[in-house]
Amino acid sequence: MTARAEAGDVDYQYFRKNTCGCFQPAAYLCPSRKINMNFYNWLIKYRLYVGVILILGGLFLNLTVSGFWPVFPMYLVGAILVFGHFFFGPLRLIQEHLEGGNIDEAEKIVNSVKYPNLLYKPIRSVYYTLKGNIAMMKQDFDSAEKNMKKGLDLGMPMKEAEGASLLQMGMLAMQKNDLRGAESYIRAALRKGLPDKENQAAAYLQMCSLMMNKREFRAAKDFFRKAKALKPTTPQIVSQIKEIEKYISRIPG
Repeated sequence: MTARAEAGDVDYQYFRKNTCGCFQPAAYLCPSRKINMNFYNWLIKYRLYVGVILILGGLFLNLTVSGFWPVFPMYLVGAILVFGHFFFGPLRLIQEHLEGGNIDEAEKIVNSVKYPNLLYKPIRSVYYTLKGNIAMMKQDFDSAEKNMKKGLDLGMPMKEAEGASLLQMGMLAMQKNDLRGAESYIRAALRKGLPDKENQAAAYLQMCSLMMNKREFRAAKDFFRKAKALKPTTPQIVSQIKEIEKYISRIPG
């Protein structure tokens, strides 16, 4: 059994849902907060146009009706909205599409960022990580690796997010049968820390598979025990544990 067959594909189902940030789902928000969030999402989507309209409207009023100071608030709010469009981007809008499994819409939002170098550095890192995640979902592993590396090079805003990205890089390496690279990335992910026990269990199972490929059976069993002890609940990971459990007790070490 190869490393890819043992631990490659099933874990992608989990990472699709858990590596792009955790915003509270709208279904759990009170009605008034839902309205606020809907307005906030609308403003993010159209703030460039609203900002330009405010600036042009202020300019028109400035030249035809009043002086500069009465319309200064229009200039200020318009400039803030335009600045926010390029500095922060629309990435907040992606979450609901990822939660709903609407990858095409999520990709449209990511692709709507025309000048990623203008994004605030931590947000730019998240931008490339999201592009990598979407490429992974579409099985475009070369593009996924390229974008994930860019995100990591920029520095992730949280250590746990960096760990999750490193784990994804390890899985990409396994898909390409680069077992040495996979081990290096996954060990780095475990050192950096992972966001929850499901990610940790996935990482330990990957290491278990890698150790079996290296015929380091004692280490493989140790990683398997660590994964099982976490008692993960993700169906793909539970299924993988059950599959490995069928034969791991029979191997030496």
